[in-house]
Amino acid sequence: MAAAAPAAAAASSEAPEATATAETEAGDEDSREVRVLQSLRGKICEAKNLLPYLGPNKMRDCFCTINLDQEEVYRTQVVEKSLSPFFSEEFYFEIPRTFQYLSFYVYDKNVLQRDLRIGKVAIKKEDLCNHSGKETWFSLQPVDSNSEVQGKVHLELKLNELITENGTVCQQLVVHIIACHGLPLINGQSCDPYATVSVVGPSRNDQKKTKVKKKTSNPQFNEIFYFEVTRSSSYTRKSQFQVEEEDIEKLEIRIDLWNNGNLVQDIFLGEIKVPVNVLRNDSSHQAWYLLQPRDNGNKSSKTDDLGSLRLNICYTEDYVLPSEYYGPLKTLLLKSPDVQPISASAAYILGEICRDKNDAVLPLVRLLLHHDKLVPFATAVAELDLKDTQDANTIFRGNSLATRCLDEMMKIVGGHYLKVTLKPILDEICESSKSCEIDPIKLKEGDNVENNKENLRYYVDKLFSTIVKSSMSCPTVMCDTFYSLRQMATQRFPNDPHVQYSAVSSFVFLRFFAVAVVSPHTFHLRPHHPDPQTIRTLTLISKTIQTLGSWGSLSKSKSSFKETFMCEFFKMFQEEGYIIAVKKFLDEISSTETKESSGTSEPVHLKEGEMYKRAQGRTRIGKKNFKKRWFCLTSRELTYHKQPGKFIERKDAIYTIPVKNILAVEKLEESSFNKKNMFQVIHMEKPLYVQANNCVEANEWIDVLCRVSRCNQNRLSLYHPSAYLNGNWLCCLETSESALGCKPCTAGVPADIQIDIDEDRETERIYSLFTLSLLKLQKMEEACGTIAVYQGPQKEPDDYSNFVIEDSVTTFKTIQQIKSIIEKLDEPHEKYRKKRSSSAKYGSEENPIVGKTS
Repeated sequence: MAAAAPAAAAASSEAPEATATAETEAGDEDSREVRVLQSLRGKICEAKNLLPYLGPNKMRDCFCTINLDQEEVYRTQVVEKSLSPFFSEEFYFEIPRTFQYLSFYVYDKNVLQRDLRIGKVAIKKEDLCNHSGKETWFSLQPVDSNSEVQGKVHLELKLNELITENGTVCQQLVVHIIACHGLPLINGQSCDPYATVSVVGPSRNDQKKTKVKKKTSNPQFNEIFYFEVTRSSSYTRKSQFQVEEEDIEKLEIRIDLWNNGNLVQDIFLGEIKVPVNVLRNDSSHQAWYLLQPRDNGNKSSKTDDLGSLRLNICYTEDYVLPSEYYGPLKTLLLKSPDVQPISASAAYILGEICRDKNDAVLPLVRLLLHHDKLVPFATAVAELDLKDTQDANTIFRGNSLATRCLDEMMKIVGGHYLKVTLKPILDEICESSKSCEIDPIKLKEGDNVENNKENLRYYVDKLFSTIVKSSMSCPTVMCDTFYSLRQMATQRFPNDPHVQYSAVSSFVFLRFFAVAVVSPHTFHLRPHHPDPQTIRTLTLISKTIQTLGSWGSLSKSKSSFKETFMCEFFKMFQEEGYIIAVKKFLDEISSTETKESSGTSEPVHLKEGEMYKRAQGRTRIGKKNFKKRWFCLTSRELTYHKQPGKFIERKDAIYTIPVKNILAVEKLEESSFNKKNMFQVIHMEKPLYVQANNCVEANEWIDVLCRVSRCNQNRLSLYHPSAYLNGNWLCCLETSESALGCKPCTAGVPADIQIDIDEDRETERIYSLFTLSLLKLQKMEEACGTIAVYQGPQKEPDDYSNFVIEDSVTTFKTIQQIKSIIEKLDEPHEKYRKKRSSSAKYGSEENPIVGKTS
């Protein structure tokens, strides 16, 4: 049996878990914590008028990336042969670190050489709020190496008075380069930085250089340089040393950061400029400065020639207070399902006053799900929708609060259901090269349309058969919701025998399965974007599955396809057996009968992806220490092996760590291996050291691993933040590999494994939405008063005709409660903001100075 891991020697934690934070600030006397959490969601819509090639083939193969400063965190699929590529890709992720710019780069894919950056959209963090929640066309800006910078510099300046042997006075400037933080990766690896230090004036440019620091994004230079800045003719005693005003105004210190290229050209990493007159009132000055770009490469570029990019961006930064502050707001929101009428509830009012209902839906659905209140709320809101539905064929087809809530619910709770149902077949489709194109116009030379039809039918039949047999895997909360929808639809249209099925199929087929088939990457069913041919195949399958579901439930005599070739193809499925199968499936997933248990619970698939792991003690030098592997996490085990599609030669090529054996999951200090975005999985054997591809991915893996293992027995209270190398722990220099950890473990946020919900964070988001919509809330309050006084709606449409107000008195009371709670929550938020702004001194590491640019 293998020896216990060194980290396992640490004592198990018996203390209560603290709340995990993205950024934590201490409270007042009681040391309560405020968590500062950032998130980004939105959509990369399309680009247009991109710069064409100069040759005969003017088209480009384009993709787009999202970067936090210079770190890529998201990439779209490649759109081939287009100068106006339509991406239409939504994104959402937590931002685990500070950043200066959010950038979107448009690339031209190149198979043989490096991908060409066509242009970029760079938005300062403080300007993101100006674009929140609305689609905007941005002009692409040129990409120049001198403008691609990130990081900050810690600098100390002093002005000394020296007396030479002959009695003259020499005034000496001392420049102390202490450190840099957050420099970018170069070709995926930590850089080899050095700095040049210059004193620049009208007639001088004295330059000195630091040593090169190897493989680090956070170099500690700690080097001092001396410059003579003035010359006095003779020394006379003065009560206070003074510098000539003229010299002070004309001199500045310039720090340039470079990556040492060895055999290739050095790469510019950024610069700062500090006027020497910062020492006018003090003999010393110490501060952090943000690195700035050099504006010397874009003079001749015409930005209008590069094209433009349409984006929808929503950035949020939430200050999450301790739980007790949110009690009243949570209570009011959770009472919503019981309020009569539902339109007078706090949850419904939130959806009414938000500029974009999607902003309200996500936190609302998650909070109500967490407390088992979503089904009654969604049922009540859907009933309100049904009152306005006149045609049974259009039931639940709009984008109302009800349909959006149910869409979000299915995304949250149905992830595992999709994986066990669709993933094996989608993997087969994506990894196969079978052509399924049946549009005569799009057929390639040599394609046989009949063979393609058979290929397409094979996939549709296989997928359809799997779906209609999957009712046992459908989550209970979805079944309960479908049951309620079915009952309400039958009551609303008692003479339509098919409406009970169309009410359910409009969600499960149209908004769930069909969407997941056409965009598997969005639902984490595939690790990468499918290629264009596969996307086309998935689109044809999705359209057929969607129509099969609705056609079977409505028993139409003909399909609803507009394309002639799809109508011809669909004739293959006009059999009674498909209708019976669809109805049976819809009956099963909308029934209140208890499902039979198979006796064994299937492991829940949580996350998978490609990362790098350090070899477990096989080799000690060279890049072979880190190998690319495919990681997969379920509720039972973490496994890793060679990339999908590669032949696994040995039976032991898949390595498994049972979840129950995980003792801690923590970040690993960059200094351990001079690599960013590293974390460690501490288990019964040696710690597993893993490098993610970016900070967002690392944060997501740490979070999900912590959640799935947080209830394990013998979890550690202490760990080593650095690796054990060359006979000692790099963090505490203990020589024993079994030495007790030297740093407290980070406790995770309590959350459900399958439904990752931080209810305090969701309530804080709702508070922020109410705060942003106070004017509209006030307008709604006035509308309630007007209705109560005049006993009916008025003619002015701008006043309140857009609000749904069924009971003005109850709605008015709810609005009063909301306003009172928001006012009370404003106080601790304002107190925290003041404390944060006063504690983060300008020039500190948390609030660095934005220096001059060229």
